[in-house]
Amino acid sequence: MKKIGFVGTGVMGSSMASHLLEAGYDVFIYTRTKSKAEELLTKGAKWIDTPQALAKKVDVLISMVGYPKDVEELYLGQNGFLENLSAGAVAIDMTTSSPVLAKKIAEAFREKGIGALDAPVSGGDIGAKNGTLAIMVGGAEDVFLKVKPIFEILGSSVILQGDAGAGQHTKMVNQIAIASNMIGVTEAIIYTEAAGLNPARVLESISGGAAGSWSLSNLIPRVLQDDFSPGFFIKHFIKDMGIALSEAKQMGLELPGLSLAEKMYQTLADQGLSEEGTQALIKYYR
Repeated sequence: MKKIGFVGTGVMGSSMASHLLEAGYDVFIYTRTKSKAEELLTKGAKWIDTPQALAKKVDVLISMVGYPKDVEELYLGQNGFLENLSAGAVAIDMTTSSPVLAKKIAEAFREKGIGALDAPVSGGDIGAKNGTLAIMVGGAEDVFLKVKPIFEILGSSVILQGDAGAGQHTKMVNQIAIASNMIGVTEAIIYTEAAGLNPARVLESISGGAAGSWSLSNLIPRVLQDDFSPGFFIKHFIKDMGIALSEAKQMGLELPGLSLAEKMYQTLADQGLSEEGTQALIKYYR
């Protein structure tokens, strides 16, 4: 398992692929815009012109792309990974995608002797850079154990949650928790400013108490610097919330907090802010 293919070297994927290079793996990469992969190429990554050609060269293939439709095309589409990976290889989709699609992929790959795991992550660009991502895995235990050393390079929390699709369901839980929390931490800062308090001092007081959260400690400081660069894109958060709401509906659940967050973020997207980070929720209020 020394040859790793990485498809999608964006905000997070680039740092993740870099960690694998530093750990001594042979890393082959493909991304839609080659110029965005130049830094990885200078570090020793090998460029492959198509995802299909990349799949033929590697023992482990990792993908982190945008949307479930991209995942389905890459994995199950005509001349996709299913047709190009060798028996015994392992495909790991780290995109936040559909649990149903994850199960579909795992079943199709199992029939050809190829391992498939759904392994979405949490921690944003900071977690990717520091190698401290939370990795939530779904799939067969024997396949998981085969590639666990790779996961441990990328994350500080690596947990097999269950069979195929369980990783994606766990990521939905993560996003549901974040969605309402983002409303809370953003409204807290709006209140802080209206009350004439010093936001930095307020953060010092509340970050270590019961109000503390990852978003409060990592995203609100960016807000105070008017830094809305994406550690995680609004457009991708909207996608995730849509998946979670769809799954909840099928389970007969009503999630009003998640529904409200989705509407608020969709308002920002409609205003042309979909490429900004999730901390730009403050602009909804301002």
